[in-house]
Amino acid sequence: MGGGIGIVGMIVLFALSNILGVNLTPLANSITTDPVGTGQEQATGMDQCASGADANRDDDCRLAGASNSLDRYWAEQVGGYRSPGFVIYDGVTNSPCGTASNATGPFYCPSDETVYIDPAFFATLRTDFGASAGSLAQMYVLAHEWGHHISKLIGSLQSAGNASGASSGSVRLELQADCFAGAWVKDASTIPDKNGVLLLKPVTKAQIADALDAAAAVGDDNIMQRSGRGVNPDAFTHGTSEQRQRWFMTGYEKGPNSCGTFEVAANQL
Repeated sequence: MGGGIGIVGMIVLFALSNILGVNLTPLANSITTDPVGTGQEQATGMDQCASGADANRDDDCRLAGASNSLDRYWAEQVGGYRSPGFVIYDGVTNSPCGTASNATGPFYCPSDETVYIDPAFFATLRTDFGASAGSLAQMYVLAHEWGHHISKLIGSLQSAGNASGASSGSVRLELQADCFAGAWVKDASTIPDKNGVLLLKPVTKAQIADALDAAAAVGDDNIMQRSGRGVNPDAFTHGTSEQRQRWFMTGYEKGPNSCGTFEVAANQL
């Protein structure tokens, strides 16, 4: 199963050799088509996703399977939970938050509470950010974006504001999403489908390392350095590579209740 991220937002998560042969066909109905009435099909059809083998082979099926796992996990964690929309698109599509494309990267749009992902973004992670973007890293991307939906449900997103800076609400929001992603990764192998079949195998140390590599790749400091600029903490919007890795591991080791990035002092971020 796999994922996406809004940033260039983030990455990291499970290997789809993780899926145990669950039937993903019903997920076809949950993938949004033509979400804004453009007259064009914006989401990739899921008719080809019928097994765990399909998810291991195909990025779209991996994302569909991961979304099922994430939905089941957070329904148990958050009171009054409601599922976000989820659009897998190819190339470009529209959203209430603007045009979605591989150039902008996967993202969560609060207006329609929908995650938008083009799987081609994973190739960009490899070529432009130096990440391996394996299957767990891909799912981490999706889990990070799903984490923004959780932040909206609990009120963090609304209080984040738009300011940048090392201790800004924007950075705190992104680190919280990383933490939520880690929390899901820890428990994902215990989440069954509607028939009681576990969706994922336990994550390995190598897969965690791949996820952490992805998280580091999209740290503000790494992105600034790769673009030839000096590192400027006043311009941070997502957190450093070290912070993103650390908060992912905080969620992984301690669960979602440890993800209070808005409650800690600046020197604890």
